[in-house]
Amino acid sequence: MTIALFLIPLISAFIGWFTNWIAIKMLFHPRVPKKILGITFHGIFPKRQQQFAAKLGKLVSEELLSFSDIENKIADPKNIELLMPYVETHIDHFLRVKLPEEMPMISMFVGDRTIAQMKTVFISELESLFPQLMTNYMGQLEKDLDLEKIVVEKVSNFSSDKLEQILLAIMSKEFRFVEIIGGVLGFLIGLLQVFLTLLT
Repeated sequence: MTIALFLIPLISAFIGWFTNWIAIKMLFHPRVPKKILGITFHGIFPKRQQQFAAKLGKLVSEELLSFSDIENKIADPKNIELLMPYVETHIDHFLRVKLPEEMPMISMFVGDRTIAQMKTVFISELESLFPQLMTNYMGQLEKDLDLEKIVVEKVSNFSSDKLEQILLAIMSKEFRFVEIIGGVLGFLIGLLQVFLTLLT
């Protein structure tokens, strides 16, 4: 009787852990509907994959990734300023090397001073053109690129294995915590049962 009493918390802990482990497994399995004793069993995520994809697509397109945010970042003068050294190097190479190669006669009349002046004009023009160019490009990209549709299609086409891998990679610690909590609560309930038994 005494040994059986001491086993109660351990058995309760195992039951608590096992039921939570089963519940987590049932999030993903069975991947296809199965009937057992007339009851249909189907993993929650495989069953709801289309709805999950639709919700995720809406969330990404409306909340997480905004074309206006991207546009503001790309067209930010600070970011354009970071590009200008590369642009200036390219223009300098064009004026000093490529232009004389293509039009040798021009190189006879264009010296360093003229090249420097032309480069300054080009750079100034490009600095004012780039923000407008980026804004127009992002406007066109927003029309052509349906983020919600892309996310929905990608997630909908995930295999059940892939979906499980992704979700486990994100939530493995949380799932493990749920299993442990089940064991701990089961153990505490077992101790309570032992205590109540000893009192009677």
